[in-house]
Formats: sequence, structure tokens, C-alpha cells
Amino acid sequence: MTKIKLALCQMNVVDDKDENLKKASSMISKSVNGNADLIVLPEMFNCPYSNDKFIEYQEDETDSKTLNLISQLADKNNVYILAGSIPEKENEKLFNTSYLFNRNGEIIAKHRKMHLFDIDVKDKITFKESDVLTAGDDFTIAQTEFGKIGIGICYDIRFPELARVMVENGALILFYPGAFNMTTGPAHWELLFRSRALDNQVFCVGVAPALNKNASYHSYGHSIIANPWGEIIAEADLKEELTISEIDLSEIKKIREELPLLKNKRKDLYEVIKK
Repeated sequence: MTKIKLALCQMNVVDDKDENLKKASSMISKSVNGNADLIVLPEMFNCPYSNDKFIEYQEDETDSKTLNLISQLADKNNVYILAGSIPEKENEKLFNTSYLFNRNGEIIAKHRKMHLFDIDVKDKITFKESDVLTAGDDFTIAQTEFGKIGIGICYDIRFPELARVMVENGALILFYPGAFNMTTGPAHWELLFRSRALDNQVFCVGVAPALNKNASYHSYGHSIIANPWGEIIAEADLKEELTISEIDLSEIKKIREELPLLKNKRKDLYEVIKK
């Protein structure tokens, strides 16, 4: 199976978990009606993007209202779902964690955001995830019926070494549920997704919340798919939007044969190693 229909659920996240889960369910239902094979939700899709809300909305994986719902929907609709991310609590630590469910509603991979979003752009935006979140330490490459996929979260995309490790380990699609803001989004969002796709000759997918002007954090939206040639083949705007787009994994082999970047690396001089 080389052709896959991806559904990018750019949902409007509000300060009400039940409303967010209701919206996620609705967009998943519409994605299923659109014959999607793999449905992707945004970073912190059940929770406003704010440190205080991460604490308020936190859930334990073993007893998670959010994850139980997504599991049921994946199983009921016989579809893969990448549950963007949620604030996951384990013991006394809080993580920004993404979960991948298979067609039977089973969790087959989880990724804890490795690179925490600690920035200070003068006179524009300051945010420090590390005030409440703990960084994950694991690379996440999941085996699916489509082949291997790699999972990062938002700020993770800025680190090309992570993408390269996932691709070196067989990933054909890189997913980064994210929530860039109105400062970093216009400057870097599209550029980063095109770059990671082009550098590694894979498909690169980002799914963000829609812009909610009533929230304290303003998401840039623009959920996106870039192909192995570095072209954008699908992109949303700022508003809430469901984007369903088909990709063909056979393009990867074709482009790697035409422009053999990975084969032409000087492994005798340098390499990226997963510790």
C-alpha cells in the first residue's frame, strides 16, 4: 500500500476539555467519511496551550478520558489516529505526549516532546515549557501497515538530527503535531517542514490548532504536508479546517534515485548516531 489518505484536523481548541473532545470526535468522523487512512490531531488538542492549563488538564495514561475516547474512535472506525498531544502525567512529572493508535484502537507508539519550547523573542513572545514540563528522551519510530513513521512534537522539528535519526531508522513520513505562534509561524513553519522533507526525502506533516484570538496563545494554524521534493502539497489557513490529502510513498524511491542525497552522504567523515 503506497497511497495513503491523511486527514489533518486543524481544530479550534478552547478552554473546555469536553468541548475539545467533542470537536475532535466530529473532525474524526468527517475524516472517516472522507475515507482517511490516518487521522492527525494537533498538539495539545484537548487543552489550551498554556503552562497553567497543562497542569489543570493533565491526565494519567492509565486512566485518561482523552485517550480512551480516541482508542474507541480508532477501533470503531478501523482507522489510524495520531492523537496530537496531551499533557500526560506520570508520577510527579508532566510531559507533552503524542499517542499513535492503530485500527484496533491500540497504542502502538508514544512520543514525549524531546525539545522543550523555551524561547524569548524580544518584544514579541516569551514561553518556557520547562517551567512545568519534563523533556522526553526517546526517539519514536512506529511500524504501521504503510511502513515506518517518525513522530516529533512542534519544537522538535527545529532539530534536524532528530529527523535524520528517524529516517536512518526507516521512517517514510515524519509527523510533527505543533502549535507555532504568530511570530515564529510566518517566519519558520513552512520553511521547516519543507526543509525536513527535502533534507531527508520523505513526507513531512504538521498539524496545528486553529487560531483562537480569545486564547492567551495564538496558534499560527497552517497545517501542512510537504513532499520528498520539498514541495507543499496541502496547507490550511488560520481558521478551523479539515484537510484530507492523498500521498504516494512511491515518490520517495523515485526522488531518492533521481537525487541520491542519502546515498551520497560522506559516512567516512560524519554521521548522526542514536545513543
